[in-house]
Amino acid sequence: MTSVAHPRAAIILAAGQGTRMKSPLPKVLHPVGGRAMLDHAIDAAEALGCERIVVVVGAHSPEVRDHVVKRLGEDAIAVQDPPLGTGHAVRAAEAVLGDFVGQVVITYGDVPLLRAADIEPVFAAHEGVTVIGFVTGEPGAYGRLVTEGDTLVAITEAKEASPEILAINACNSGVMAAPVGLLFDLLAEVKNDNAKGEFYLTDVVELARRRGAPTRVVMAGEDAVMGVNSQNELAIAETVFQDDAARAFMEAGVTLIAPRTVQFAWDTRIEGGAMIEPYVVFGPGAKIASGARIRSFSHIEGATVASGAEVGPYARLRPGADLGEGAKVGNFVEVKNVRMGKGAKANHLAYLGDGEVGAKANIGAGTIFCNYDGFFKHHTTVGEGAFVGSNSSLVAPVTIGAGAMVGSGSVITRDVAAGDLALARGEQQSKGGWAARFMEKMRAKKALKAK
Repeated sequence: MTSVAHPRAAIILAAGQGTRMKSPLPKVLHPVGGRAMLDHAIDAAEALGCERIVVVVGAHSPEVRDHVVKRLGEDAIAVQDPPLGTGHAVRAAEAVLGDFVGQVVITYGDVPLLRAADIEPVFAAHEGVTVIGFVTGEPGAYGRLVTEGDTLVAITEAKEASPEILAINACNSGVMAAPVGLLFDLLAEVKNDNAKGEFYLTDVVELARRRGAPTRVVMAGEDAVMGVNSQNELAIAETVFQDDAARAFMEAGVTLIAPRTVQFAWDTRIEGGAMIEPYVVFGPGAKIASGARIRSFSHIEGATVASGAEVGPYARLRPGADLGEGAKVGNFVEVKNVRMGKGAKANHLAYLGDGEVGAKANIGAGTIFCNYDGFFKHHTTVGEGAFVGSNSSLVAPVTIGAGAMVGSGSVITRDVAAGDLALARGEQQSKGGWAARFMEKMRAKKALKAK
């Protein structure tokens, strides 16, 4: 969080209907980088050092309200009902801010790529109104910014603009900052005498200039202020997020063989010197140390991978998986809430859930930690240097001692002492000639049926 000399607050507008998403999930809760767009906006406000954050929600989206309350509490909620424009939405936050004195920035719950560093320049001036603008090659329906240097003269909507104004490629992002008292004084003067009968936040600029208050513009990148209103735009935002993440990781020394095929989450942590093969998916909470190798088609979420460890191909690490230095999780192995010690291995076709595997232990193909009894989860411990043979089931709670061995195909229901061999399978029997007699009988039966 940024340390600031003057108090800051943020108003995040999240009351839109989001009908163009055509989804039962409210627009601002759709994820980018595995995190709700609204959470990205809240993250930016927190990183700016905002001591008050108010999210304006609509009465039509209880899910959005619940999401905000869970993260920020009830006192972060303002309700816009009915929706009467952006200016009206901001005014809904006035009572919630109470006696706050300082600067307030207005951002949006559907602008997921806007970061604190992009917003910070709006706080350089401590009086007047500051707007974030951007330059685009296709201004289209965006409001144009008429400027003189960094002074904002006017925001002109495209449908009301002259050909000269339409030629301007500096556009309004909608993000605005001002001293809180000035902002709400100006909003009280905004009228709704327009075709939509709405109160527009952009009218604040003209009202500020009439008062002689400074109005200025600071610029941000076009991608940073990109709004998301449809599934197509959501996919574009995700692509930008992923490209930026890949670029940052490679600049930090991470080897990405095919960066466009790797999916990162908002909080993925990969140290320089790690190698990531193609088609890897990182869900939230993944931490990969320098020297680790993540092989193709692996999925890692909520897991930690130490230096020298190797994952995959086709492996899945679920939350709580913690691979020690030099550990190996191979193809079609799933690990959940298990700590694997230094050099421990599970190379093929295993499920390890809720337990611990000691250093240099070897888990054979087809091994299962039977951790769930239908009601509760139980813990499995495999000691240092132990060997679990292929196709074994370890029924938790159970402990395999250090250096112990489990014979292939065993179902282990009791603890195995250190250094012991455990066998738990039926005795093999052979019945001489039975198979030959059976097959001869069945061939004759099939031939008779075919006649």
